[in-house]
Amino acid sequence: MRAILMEKDGEAPAAARLADIPETALPEGEVTVAVEYSTVNYKDGLCLSATGGGLVRNWPHVPGIDFAGVVETSADPRYVPGDRVVLTGWRVGEAYWGGYAQKARVRADWLVRLPDSISTRRAMAVGTAGFTAMMAVVALEEHGLTPAQGEVLVTGAAGGVGSVAVAILDRLGYRAAAVTGRPETEGYLRDLGAARIIPRADLAEAVKKPMESETWAGCIDAVGGTMLARVLGQLKSGASVAAVGNAGGLSVPANIIPFLLRGVNLLGINSVHVPYDRRVMLWDRIARDLPFDKLDAMTRTAPLAEVPALGAAILKGQVQGRVVIDVNA
Repeated sequence: MRAILMEKDGEAPAAARLADIPETALPEGEVTVAVEYSTVNYKDGLCLSATGGGLVRNWPHVPGIDFAGVVETSADPRYVPGDRVVLTGWRVGEAYWGGYAQKARVRADWLVRLPDSISTRRAMAVGTAGFTAMMAVVALEEHGLTPAQGEVLVTGAAGGVGSVAVAILDRLGYRAAAVTGRPETEGYLRDLGAARIIPRADLAEAVKKPMESETWAGCIDAVGGTMLARVLGQLKSGASVAAVGNAGGLSVPANIIPFLLRGVNLLGINSVHVPYDRRVMLWDRIARDLPFDKLDAMTRTAPLAEVPALGAAILKGQVQGRVVIDVNA
């Protein structure tokens, strides 16, 4: 079978290449899946880097944190040959062999049967990025967000999580304000449903005072760092920010005052270890609330051989929207 294989020779940097490997090399697991599509997320870029991004520890390795395909064999009664399934999370593609291959073998608990209305290609247009976006929207709703409360800010809006988040928010009747540092993406974001474009520079300066004007009813933040600190001081009373990424840095130079005087909430979104029943609920929400015409418009397909280059590009912020990998192309 063809796969993207990462190998490491002593202290030399890891190298990712297209290779033919035997099916017998697959790890143990209850279910073998004939993979049809994977995708490219920011975390994939880290795993594909020369160091494995600190996420890959064992070599040789097949990366790819997402995949969708058809069950080939199963030792678990929940799945039978022919079932269409999707996998995101569970450290697949990091600690375990992942989806950049024509076949994968994994634990049954990690899989979810796809809703009838979602094809395997569209499932990978969603991928971890879209799944995380849906998680963030649901978390904000569970903490009281409604469309009547005002604008919802989306940082890193032209990226995978941000793009899907903008489309979902618009579908649900929210007014989404999209933050981008690339003027050429403004038309793209408006087509997804962004009601307002916020230049990245407006939120790039460090916090100068504990609180600013109450502006946002909620926020989905893919940036972290200084931008998250600024957003915390601009949230309306009782509002929440769902933190989904750290592209702007690991440290948040914020202060405690917005939490004490406005009762704001910082919600951490962990899309890796999500219980099975909640995953099923989230995929059902995706099937219902994601406008797939907009998803299709933000998605392109690439062959397996392009994965190493795409991994490098996404780390540089050069990938817009979603890229689906056809592992058989």
